[in-house]
Amino acid sequence: MKNEAKEVAIDFLTAVKTGDNAKLAELLHPAIRWNQPGNNSVSGLKSSNMEVFGMVGKMFELSANSLRLSEIKSVSVNGSKVACLLSWTATKPSGESLEVDNTDVYTVENGQIIAAEIFSADIDAENLFWN
Repeated sequence: MKNEAKEVAIDFLTAVKTGDNAKLAELLHPAIRWNQPGNNSVSGLKSSNMEVFGMVGKMFELSANSLRLSEIKSVSVNGSKVACLLSWTATKPSGESLEVDNTDVYTVENGQIIAAEIFSADIDAENLFWN
């Protein structure tokens, strides 16, 4: 038996890695609740897919388009929830760099991600980088 939630999460992460914005828009529910950790310019609760795209756009702007999902380390499932251990890298034009692991927990319903809770392995580094 295939797990729809896992398939949606893998499709989403593949679209993130390849920059497939059309697929990302298809997989994020319009009223998604996305909770980005920290105390920085991109953190906080996003209440729509447009707010999530705005946050990601700001991340690309701050990182001079260098933000990359460098590795999908694991994808674990519990019903409609999927926990993904991810490695991210980014570098600012100043040379400041970020290498961090995050655990993203996605809730999937009807083929779309309706909620995302992001956990950072190094929130201090993220706060410094994204400010």
